[in-house]
Amino acid sequence: MAILSRVCPHCGSDKIRSGSLHAHDGIRHLLLDTPLRCRDCRHRFWSFNLLKPLLLLATVAVLVGITAWLALDQHDATPPLQEPISVPHARAEKGDAEAQLRLGIRYAEGDGVIQNDKEAARWFALAAQQGLPEAQYQYGLALLKGRGVVQNYRAAFNWIEKPAKRGYANAQYSLGELYRYGTGTELDKAHAYLWFNLAAAQGIDAAAKARDSLVWQLKPEQISAMQEEARRMSPAFSPASAASRQTPSTTETTPATP
Repeated sequence: MAILSRVCPHCGSDKIRSGSLHAHDGIRHLLLDTPLRCRDCRHRFWSFNLLKPLLLLATVAVLVGITAWLALDQHDATPPLQEPISVPHARAEKGDAEAQLRLGIRYAEGDGVIQNDKEAARWFALAAQQGLPEAQYQYGLALLKGRGVVQNYRAAFNWIEKPAKRGYANAQYSLGELYRYGTGTELDKAHAYLWFNLAAAQGIDAAAKARDSLVWQLKPEQISAMQEEARRMSPAFSPASAASRQTPSTTETTPATP
C-alpha cells in the first residue's frame, strides 16, 4: 500500500511502501509505530501510527472490564464466611457439646485456627463425656492414633464401642476393624463380621468389603449367629442416631496392633 504523505528521511524520496515487522524491532515500535521502506534507496524507517495506541487502550479497557466482572461474580458466589473461632469457643466453654465437637474438628483440621491435635483431643473428650456419638468416635480415634493424647488401645476401643452400639455407622466399621485385628480387645473375627455387617447395612462400602472378606474365615454357624445378632440389634438403633453426622472425611481405617 503506497503512503503518499511520507518521505524517506534518508534520500527524500516520496516512493514509500509499507515495511514488514521483525522480532527484534522492540516493544515500542511494535505497539506504537508502523514500519516503512523507501522504494528507491531501500531505507527502512518508522512512522507513528495513532491507530495502534488507540487499539491498545481499547484492549486494556476490555481486559480490565472482564477482570472486574469476574471478580464481582466470584465475590457474589463466595459462600458466607465461617463463624469466627470465638463463637463456638464461647459456647464450648459454657459446656455446649455440639460446639465442643465443632471446635475439636476445627483444631484437628486446622480450619480457621492453627492445627493442634492436643486441643482437638481436649474438646473431643469434653463432648464425648456428654454422650455425643461423633465426639466419642473422634476421641476414640485420637486415643487409637495417639493424636494429642497418650496412645491407649483399650481406652480407644471403649470409646469407639459406645457410639457403635448406638448405631453410629463409622464407629461400627472401626469397631469391626478393632475386633478383626485384636486392637484394644481380644481378636474376634466373628464379632468383626457382626460390626462390619451393621455398618454395611448403613451404606459403608468398606465395611461390606471387609465383612465379605471374613466369610471364608468363619464357620457357617458363626456367620448365622452373627447375622441373627445383627438383626436383633438393628431395631435398637434409632434413625436419628444411625444417620447422625456420618462424615466420610472423618472415617478412618483402624490399623492392626503393632
